Amino acid sequence: MHDKILILDFGSQVTQLIARRVRDARVYSEIHPYDVDPSFIEKFVKEQGCKGIILSGGPSSVTEGDTPLHLKLCLIWVCLF
Repeated sequence: MHDKILILDFGSQVTQLIARRVRDARVYSEIHPYDVDPSFIEKFVKEQGCKGIILSGGPSSVTEGDTPLHLKLCLIWVCLF
């Protein structure tokens, strides 16, 4: 089974590039919008063995509002200006 990473897109211009680099490291990744249903995230983590989540977006887009990330796994926030 391959390692898996979930990428939540908060509107970054480089989300596809991030996913490409993750895949270049031989890690399976999926990109989904930041407002994906929380049950999907939970299922992806628990049932598919997701090893981490990358949040891709600007600082205000990642920190504002309610983010459904109450999970025990690696979390990376990527913000490029």
